[in-house]
Formats: sequence, structure tokens, C-alpha cells
Amino acid sequence: MVKKASWNKDLGLGREKIFDVRKTHNDITFIDEFFTEDFCERQQLFTYKYNPRTGRNEIDSRDFQAIKQKLLLQLTNFGNPVIEITNSNFENRGELLLEHTHQGVDLDTSYASDTMKNIYALWKRPVNLLTTYDETETVFVFDGKEMKPRGKLSK
Repeated sequence: MVKKASWNKDLGLGREKIFDVRKTHNDITFIDEFFTEDFCERQQLFTYKYNPRTGRNEIDSRDFQAIKQKLLLQLTNFGNPVIEITNSNFENRGELLLEHTHQGVDLDTSYASDTMKNIYALWKRPVNLLTTYDETETVFVFDGKEMKPRGKLSK
């Protein structure tokens, strides 16, 4: 890897280089190539996570790879989680089972609740969502009133 100190050759081509990079990179490839550990440390970047005990977002990690991974994942699929229908007659009760492909980022439960509420309005039956939340495989169910954790999943 080229050391930062040798980048500036006093050629006055900085603006040209910026436009060159803009032509050849999208957001994902730009972060992948140019987001460095040095930049991350100088800008004091970190990942955060909601702590339900305190009701606040708190620093989760200052690890460079974790930060870079989270940035890249937010750009993948336009930052939207990947959720698929895996069973439309879950437990033989006509309930819907959705599965979230966990890519290191937990679902935002307020968005998940609103989404499940809207799906329930269409499906007219309970909606179940399998995901990894706080490093534990969890199934949430929306029963028409609220989203809540469900008991063990029997597939």
C-alpha cells in the first residue's frame, strides 16, 4: 500500500484526481479502497448500538474493521435489510414467517414493528420474523396489536 506521505507530488493534480476517483468508484468501492484506519482514528469514529436498559445509543466498538464493515453494509441493498418470506403457512396456522439475513447489523425494532404492522394489515394473520438480535436467534411476532418476542421457533 502506498504511504500517505508519498501521495503529494506537488503537481497540482488534486482536483483532477478527485474527478478521476468519482468516475471510477461508487460509494462502496470508494469506502473499500480509501477508508483507512488512520482516518478512522483521527476522526474518532465508532459504531453505536441502542441499549434498552439505559434507553440510549451507546458506543459499541472503535474497531476499524467493525466500523468499515458497518459503513459498507449500510450501503449494500441501499441500507435496507434483506428479509425473505420462508413460510406462508407457519405452524399450519396461516401465519407468515419472514427471515432476516443478518449481516452483522441488528434490525431497528421500531422499523421492524411498523413494517410487520403493515404486512399484518395485508395478510390479516400474525406475522413472525426470525432474526439475530443481541447475538441471539430471536423470533418476533406481530399479532395485530404489538410486536413482541415469541417463544422458541419450531420449524
